[in-house]
Amino acid sequence: MYRNFLKRLFDLTASVIGLIILSPVFLVVTGALFIANQGKPFFFQKRPGINGRIFSIIKFKTMNDQSDRQGNLLSDAERLTPAGAFVRKTSLDEIPQLINVIKGVMSLIGPRPLLPEYLNLYNDFQRRRNEVRPGITGWAQVNGRNAISWEKKFEYDVWYVDHISFALDLKILLLTVKKVFVSEGITQEGHVTSEEFKGNIS
Repeated sequence: MYRNFLKRLFDLTASVIGLIILSPVFLVVTGALFIANQGKPFFFQKRPGINGRIFSIIKFKTMNDQSDRQGNLLSDAERLTPAGAFVRKTSLDEIPQLINVIKGVMSLIGPRPLLPEYLNLYNDFQRRRNEVRPGITGWAQVNGRNAISWEKKFEYDVWYVDHISFALDLKILLLTVKKVFVSEGITQEGHVTSEEFKGNIS
């Protein structure tokens, strides 16, 4: 019952309340990134949702659009602005995703939505992460986030799919708050966020 009905009710209620409470922070961060990113405070990108259906994710934009002389975007590390680095470190960049939760394309808790180009790289086990709505935070995020391997991320994601419950979601929310305060696992060694997924893991 929780998985099929109450989880959505919980998502909707908590997201509306959260967005109202965080509205002052939302406005301040929007203003700061509007200045830092030449009038572009938000980042939109296509991501696969439940059953692989594509939707547009919205986050705060932490990197500018600077490119080299050939028109190629600079590396993530070079484009990460000081304001963006702070927003990412404190996980404030995730706040706009509450809008995705209210719309019903995301959940508060679930496997993080990855890139569409990864869909054809998944094996059958990895593909099971798309059996539920993607989340703002999830079991993989509170167990290492970007600091763990892709293999571990998929293991945690599928484990969550098989063990969804209100108690587990509440536990993940509380652990997420702790992780945000200590800024654990935000980056992977040698990367601003995490390395690219390049194919199936046996």
